[in-house]
Amino acid sequence: MRRFFLFLLMFSITFPTFSETIIAAGDPWPPFLDPESPSEGIVLEITRAAYKTQGYEVEMNFVPWARAINGVKEADYDVLLGTWYTKEREDFLLYSDAYLENEIKFIKRKEDPFEFTGMDSLTGKNVGIVRGYGYGDNFLHATNFRRPEGKNLLISIKKLVNDRIDLTLEDEIVARAMLQKKAPHLLQKIEFTKNSLSTNSLHVTSGLKNSKHKEYIESFNKGFKEIKNSGTFEKILKKYGF
Repeated sequence: MRRFFLFLLMFSITFPTFSETIIAAGDPWPPFLDPESPSEGIVLEITRAAYKTQGYEVEMNFVPWARAINGVKEADYDVLLGTWYTKEREDFLLYSDAYLENEIKFIKRKEDPFEFTGMDSLTGKNVGIVRGYGYGDNFLHATNFRRPEGKNLLISIKKLVNDRIDLTLEDEIVARAMLQKKAPHLLQKIEFTKNSLSTNSLHVTSGLKNSKHKEYIESFNKGFKEIKNSGTFEKILKKYGF
């Protein structure tokens, strides 16, 4: 009888599940990365779900984009969330598989007849950008227009409505969500072009200086496949109306 109870005791012990914490960084970018949301945005919800299948937890740091990308580059953070691809970034970042897409459109003042029809249509214009964002190599290397930098999108839109720049640009979903929260009156003063600059895929990235960069990216890719196969990814998309 004693042996029987000892046997039951051995198999009733619950062993703790250990997990490693990944330190992530990104800038506030609703609804993709949103520090004011309980889930902190769709990008973080996808990332956490994928990494959880591989035994990782994700600790998020919301910082200005330039600080986030430099911090991941220098291995101060483990991964950067919501990264667009540029060839230049391949020199210091390892990219995951794509998990979402952004359609980047130009933002103009209300009733401005401008329509984007290619890089030539930007000739002579001041197009406000966010410092450190990867808008694509063709856009960033073009020489026929100027790209004054700002700390964030709201600053650029304020410059736009005050005639200090001609255009700015962002994913329309992101821009509308941000303005609805922070400055809804500005929505009445802007419009979006019909044509987009580009459709950018979103990736998790890790700095090549990080000794575990391959492990972090491979784990995300594996976890992302698992949440797609399980239906978790589709549930997250539906939750956000995607």
